[in-house]
Amino acid sequence: MIIYNVTSNIDESIEAEWLIWVKEHIPQVLGTGKFEKATLSKVLVEEDIDGVTYSVQYRSYSREALDAYYRDDADKFRMEGLKKFADKVLSFRTELEIVDEYTVNFK
Repeated sequence: MIIYNVTSNIDESIEAEWLIWVKEHIPQVLGTGKFEKATLSKVLVEEDIDGVTYSVQYRSYSREALDAYYRDDADKFRMEGLKKFADKVLSFRTELEIVDEYTVNFK
């Protein structure tokens, strides 16, 4: 399984507006049928850059599903964000391959 991670640094002046937008955007990306679920996280580590940083991790069904997203959907979604926020948001994308998962259940 592959995680498609989008990390975005948001200008503080538009953080509230961006959060509203991204909470509508994530279900649209999930609606493509190429991802099982997504997690929106705020990055807590202080950086030497201005702004606030968030990460959205989309869990793909497979390598093929992620490749289909790139081919069929990614450009449209990227352009929507760029059109709306221009240089107030800087994003970069990474892929993570899940090697193993662990859980613990204390009772």
